[in-house]
Amino acid sequence: MAMQMMTMMGATGYQAAGAVGRPALSSVSMTAIKPGDIGTTKPLGIYDPLGLMTSMPDKYRRWQEMEIKHGRFAMAACTHVFLTEAGVRWPGYLSFAEDIKFSDMPGGTIASWAALPDLAWLQIILIVAVFDNSILAQDPSKGPGDVAPAAWVRYEDVPGFSGKEWKLNAERNNGRAAMMGILGCLIHEGLTGNPVWPIPVPPQPVLEIIGDDIEKGPARVGSFVLASLGMTFVGAIGAIREFGKSS
Repeated sequence: MAMQMMTMMGATGYQAAGAVGRPALSSVSMTAIKPGDIGTTKPLGIYDPLGLMTSMPDKYRRWQEMEIKHGRFAMAACTHVFLTEAGVRWPGYLSFAEDIKFSDMPGGTIASWAALPDLAWLQIILIVAVFDNSILAQDPSKGPGDVAPAAWVRYEDVPGFSGKEWKLNAERNNGRAAMMGILGCLIHEGLTGNPVWPIPVPPQPVLEIIGDDIEKGPARVGSFVLASLGMTFVGAIGAIREFGKSS
């Protein structure tokens, strides 16, 4: 009898030690990113090489908001570079006090930043701060990046290319591309002085042939355009089939 009691007590003690020594599976922190979240698109899907969403899952929402905000700023910055380098300028004066017209401003990133008066930079910072903290402040009850006023309908929640999910993913990916793009423009202008074409473009014989075709008549140009449209059509069909498989 005593032997049986000692055996039972030993088994009970072993089970208790095992329960204390091994943590419950539910206590293991998992990543906050889930398949199907906005931004988890092909080909990378869930891409978190540093494991930030596993070590700090509570910051997932905040980082979503910051990524969207930085992406929008970067898209606006890239648009500025492309338009100003193409010669587009606002009419009128940038500064009456310093007699600076918009046409006097250089294009690009670093050059336009250096030429802008200090008071103009202060004005830009104040306006952005007012919009970010008051007029277009993020409502925690809405989705990340949904900062439009109450009367604004962001996107209709319908499937396909015109739907909310597709457009939000497109915005996220375009913002990521723009962040890389504006960084490249800054590096190119800092190294070469030209944010768009950092390497001198040599004469292009193909462009000269196309110009010669235009002068000689529309026949060969028409065949070139027809072949281009055909390749575009084939690519569009392939893209539609791919999106059909993923949906």
